[in-house]
This record gives sequence, C-alpha cells and structure tokens, in this order.
Amino acid sequence: MEDDVTGEKEEESIMEYLRKQVPDWDDEVKCTARFKAFSGQRTDWEPLYVFWRDLILNVARHLHIFIIRPSQVNVWFDRGGLVPLCLDQVLLEMYAAGELLRNVGVADPAGGWVSQIFRRVVNLGGLLRPSTQENLAEDYYIIPVLLKEKALQVVQALSECHWTASCVITWRKFQEISGGLKEAHAVLNHLCEHGKAKYLVINKKDLMEGVKVSLSARALSGTTSLDLDVLHLIWTVEKLEHQLNVIDQRWKRSRASALASLKLGNKLVALKCAREMKLASLSREKCTALLNRVEEVLAVIADAEASKEVAEAIQIGTQAIKENGINYDEVELCLQELSECIESQKQIEEILGSNAAGAEIEDEDIEEELKELEMNFAEVPTQTSTGVDAVVAGAQETADALSESLSKIHLTHHARKDLEAEHAVESMGAMSKDGNREAVLS
Repeated sequence: MEDDVTGEKEEESIMEYLRKQVPDWDDEVKCTARFKAFSGQRTDWEPLYVFWRDLILNVARHLHIFIIRPSQVNVWFDRGGLVPLCLDQVLLEMYAAGELLRNVGVADPAGGWVSQIFRRVVNLGGLLRPSTQENLAEDYYIIPVLLKEKALQVVQALSECHWTASCVITWRKFQEISGGLKEAHAVLNHLCEHGKAKYLVINKKDLMEGVKVSLSARALSGTTSLDLDVLHLIWTVEKLEHQLNVIDQRWKRSRASALASLKLGNKLVALKCAREMKLASLSREKCTALLNRVEEVLAVIADAEASKEVAEAIQIGTQAIKENGINYDEVELCLQELSECIESQKQIEEILGSNAAGAEIEDEDIEEELKELEMNFAEVPTQTSTGVDAVVAGAQETADALSESLSKIHLTHHARKDLEAEHAVESMGAMSKDGNREAVLS
C-alpha cells in the first residue's frame, strides 16, 4: 500500500516537473510529433533525440537517481497509455555514446582484482553491450554524469561529519549515504577508479566491511592496519548502538506490560515485568559504558591523525621557507605586522559600530541642520557674484594697462591690434568661466 502511494506521488512530481520543463507538454499536436518513432537519416531525428536525452537526464536528476531501467523511463513519460515510440532507440543511442553504463559492467570493489580486470576487458570489448532492444529492457543502467554528481555528494556529506583528510565508515553506513546497495556499489566503483576510496574487509568471527574515503583533493595512498582497527571500532560502535535500541524497546514493552498487569490486579506478572525492566536498565548501563570507552578511543585516534596532519603541514612550510631563502625573523615580522593590522581593523570596526549604535538623532536636530544648510546656500550666490565683479574689473584694468604700455613702445599698428585682440579674448574667457561658476553655484 505504501509503495502504491509513493509511486503515485512520484508520478505527480514527475508530471509537474515535465510541465515546468516543457511548457507545451500538453499540446496534442506537438506531443504527437515528439512521441513518434525515429525515421529517415540521423540528421532528420537528431533534434528529437537531443530533446528526449536531455529530458531523461533532467528527470533522473530531479528524482535524485542515477540508475534507471528502460521500463521505468517509459512510465515517466506515459500520457494515458501513450508512450513515446522512440524511447528504446534513444536509450540505445545514449548507451552507444557512453552516456549510459550497464550496471552489470560495473566492477565490484569487494571482488578480487582478477574479477575487476575481467569486467573491464569485457566492457572494452563490447561483449556486454545489448544487441537488441529486448535485452536493453531487462537491465539496469547507470548515468555516468549523475553518478559523478552523486559521488561528489557522498564525499561532501562525509566531509561535514569528519574534519580529517580521510575517513573510515562501515559498508552499511556507506549504503545509507549512497541510497541503496546498487547505488553504493556504483559510487564505490567510481571513487575507487579515481583513487578516492578503498574497500576494507575484516574476516573474523563476524564479517566486517567498510570503506576508506579521501575527503581532500589528494588520492588515497593505500590502507594500513590502523584503518582496519578503526573499522573494527566503528563497527563495534554501530553494533552497540543497535543493542541499545533493542534494550530500550524491551524496557518499554516490559513497562507497558507492568502497568497493564497492575490495572488488572495481577501483581505477580507486574513484579516479573518490573524485574525485566531492572535487568534491561543494568544491561543498558553496561552497554553505554562500553560505547563511551570505544568512542573515546576513536576520538584519541582522530586527534592523533589531526596532529599528524598539522605536523606534516608545518614540515612542508619549513621546507618551503628553506627553499625560498626566507629568514624566520622576516616571517615573524610579517606575522606581527599582520596581527597589528587585524587588531587595528577590529578597533576601527568597534568604534564605528559603537558610534552607529549609540547615535540617537532627533527630528528637531535634523530640521535645524537643514535650516543652516539652506542659509549657507543662500549666502553663496551673493558672495560669488561679488567675486565675479571683482575679477571682471581686474581684467579690464589689466587690459587698459597693457594697451597703455603698448602705446608707449613703438610697435606697429597691426601688431598692437593683434595683441589687444588676444588679451580681450582672454578677458572674455575669464569672464565666461566666472559666469559659469556663478550659474553652477546659483
């Protein structure tokens, strides 16, 4: 029943998404053209193929999945029993172009290296490629682009929970983050191919599986005995947490039975249930104490790894300083100056913040300030006009004096006229500039 409800909600979500992505999705004429089978040359149906390919990728991304089945894709685009006739060919073209990867062709990182090499050779040889559309409909297919996005999401989720360069988690936890068993195998295979993850297994009394994932840009160099010990401790923590949940459920059932027995007046059964509650409480205390001890050990290991990374970073920095011929005193001086600059900036920000927070401006103060500004602007044009008149008078006097001087020296008539004209032009230019200033100020 729950699966049916989930399927209906998924169909409604897909239909709503399709109408947003394709505004004319309900147009009967365009729908008929899109749902027809491919015919003619590739150039004839290439645009239709690109449309369906992009739509398949977008819907899968909308559903947060990267493993699909052809029959599932047909359900996505079902319009009252009408299914696109070209979908099978679209999927085949996507597979031929490497945009789909057959799930059985994904190497199992838990398997041996011989099995992984065999699968890669088979994939390269094309032995696993379906030759007919009937074979295609029976398989699960991985979308490599979305697989890469999912792998990045898994690494990001682990980075938010761990602050070291790498982490070790159990296989069960990795499945939960990846979204399922098939998804976990595909993500792990992708990370292993890029050197970002390693599969871990411990064959003791109980089979313990885990994954070591790199959370930095560097690839994993390999696994150590410490990684297996950490996996054993993490597996123990998860087992103890599960045991605590079982104990809590048992205690709740015993308490409910004790209350029911008391209501019915059956004291013997109530005492028996109370004894079971006491035993459950004691078991919980022991289990909690053991869980705390294991978590303390894991915390110590994490601190040691962080200290090791810090020591490596210091060593790299020291080597870089030596190679570049930098003096330690210069580095210390630069750090000191940087600290002083930061401190000064903080003080300035505090002062500005305190002034902004403590300033209380009233409307009356604003009105008085506005009146003062209006009076100042009223006085400026008068002063400016007086200054302009003085400049004009001075320019006229300069021109008269220059004319008198020219008359005293025996210049030619034409030369004197030219000079007087030039000085007149300059005087007029000065007057025009002062006039412009007056206009701006007014």
